[in-house]
Amino acid sequence: MPDMNIDAKQVADRYLAQWNEPDAAARSALIREAWTPTAVHVLVNPPEAVRDGAAALAVPAPPLEVHGHDALDARVTRAYEMFVAGGEHVFTVAEEPFVLLPDVIGVRWSMVTADGGEAVGGGLDVLSLDGDGRIRTDHQFIAAA
Repeated sequence: MPDMNIDAKQVADRYLAQWNEPDAAARSALIREAWTPTAVHVLVNPPEAVRDGAAALAVPAPPLEVHGHDALDARVTRAYEMFVAGGEHVFTVAEEPFVLLPDVIGVRWSMVTADGGEAVGGGLDVLSLDGDGRIRTDHQFIAAA
């Protein structure tokens, strides 16, 4: 049975830290600390280009999934390279994380400009945790700013 005393803010802060970490080794270590080895990250509503490509094939856009530490490392690293590495944006917790069930929390986040903190994107992640507060599943929903 999961620990009902898991600190949702601590989990959310650790989760967001991995997306902003510039050092590849430190980012990988954060992933391995925050996620179980068999964790699954699901991008529920994929980017528009993926949805358009699927529609062109008359196929509903699938959620995109990665499984395990190595795939998570690649996913987080690519997001870092695309959105943070250039120095224009950072990811922040947009509001206090909230407990949905004893082992499930919601984390609303924003991608903000690094120089002024203006939100240019964001979303909601629903994290299912193990008894140690490590992420087992992450269903990510991306929304416009």
